[in-house]
Amino acid sequence: MQQKKYSIETALAGLKIAALNDMQKASLEANVEHDNILLLSATGSGKTLAFLLPLLEKLDFTTKKTEALIIVPSRELALQIEQVLRSMSTGAKVTCCYGGHLRETEEKNLVEPPSIIVGTPGRLADHIRRGNITIDSIKTLVLDEFDKSLEAGFQDEIAFIIGSLPGIQKRILTSATEAVDVPEFVGFENYFLLNFLNEEGEEQERLAIKKVISEDRDKIETLFKLLCYFGARPTIIFCNHRDAVERTSTLLSERGIYSEFYHGAMEQRDRDSALGKFRNGSVSFLVTTDLAARGLDIPHIRYIIHYHLPATQDIFTHRNGRTARMEASGTAILLLSTEEKVPAYVTEEVEEIELPEELELPERSKWTTFFIAAGKKNKVNKVDIVGFLSNKGQLKKEDIGLIEVKDFFSFVAVRRSKASLTLTLVRNEKIKNQKVKIEIAK
Repeated sequence: MQQKKYSIETALAGLKIAALNDMQKASLEANVEHDNILLLSATGSGKTLAFLLPLLEKLDFTTKKTEALIIVPSRELALQIEQVLRSMSTGAKVTCCYGGHLRETEEKNLVEPPSIIVGTPGRLADHIRRGNITIDSIKTLVLDEFDKSLEAGFQDEIAFIIGSLPGIQKRILTSATEAVDVPEFVGFENYFLLNFLNEEGEEQERLAIKKVISEDRDKIETLFKLLCYFGARPTIIFCNHRDAVERTSTLLSERGIYSEFYHGAMEQRDRDSALGKFRNGSVSFLVTTDLAARGLDIPHIRYIIHYHLPATQDIFTHRNGRTARMEASGTAILLLSTEEKVPAYVTEEVEEIELPEELELPERSKWTTFFIAAGKKNKVNKVDIVGFLSNKGQLKKEDIGLIEVKDFFSFVAVRRSKASLTLTLVRNEKIKNQKVKIEIAK
């Protein structure tokens, strides 16, 4: 019988959070008294914890049935929520289901029903149609970033999923914008609204909005100078199209600035690699579409650059939400050609940055990223990787950075100056009696 290991104190300790914020406290209290909750709160304010805590409070930790389903618009958000749950040391089994992941792996994980399933609409609907999910026991439904799911065209899949769940007792919907119209199929009668979007005064103070004028319509030379001006500070550069993302990243590379690019047409491993390098500091610059505007919880992002102007105010808000998260500050930059104007929805005064003539390339990162062809399904964890690199690769603790373990592979940041020797030392060694490929992540 699975015993309840979960407590709020344990969860916060696992996440290295000292205390709940006001929004999270209000969510806990409201969920005690109300079955249907609509939570509106700014990106980066801690919404994930605000719905996970009430969900966990309602779990029966002694049953071996699926009791909660969390539906999200993107695989990145699904993986992020899964990671938060694991860090909370709940004692509850969680399974993540999303497109681009091996369905056979997910099916094996669902044979013994997990307490919590988190996933994207298309893959969850597929599992339900195949009979892989025990739907009768699901009592709690969370629709995270619900407005984004509707924008992405998932309405039919979500309607099918909800229509397949006969025992729903609690529904929690979250959004970072008020532009959310809840369809009837959600069954969201008499919901209680928690609106923390209006308490933005402090957030606005933490987020500065500035502009840079480019004399060239193409703007790439101005972007290059701007990144030199900022230096190697974590920065996300938003473009409106996938081809522009790759082109911009390539042109920066030709000028001596290394960046990773990220968009929805990439293979999952390549997407994981790009985010892993950005998250662990191997690169300071991520060029991306609006795919990265939601769901990515990467701390300490200092700058957001709107290389292309966002199509709507909502997109502008969500892009900017990648910085100035929680108590941190950040700056959003509008990179404008002489033909472009500051959007009308930007009502505050926007300071213009004048770039100096003499600039130096940003410093190269002291980290590089190893790809290790083994992960959770190979029974390899972070402790195994640290031990292997320390014992076989002769690395000291301070030479090993952030480690991310996926199902069948892992990424680990290694001090660049030690990387070549370490690869040579571990070439014929085994991790947990397994010979695996280890190389610099592409």
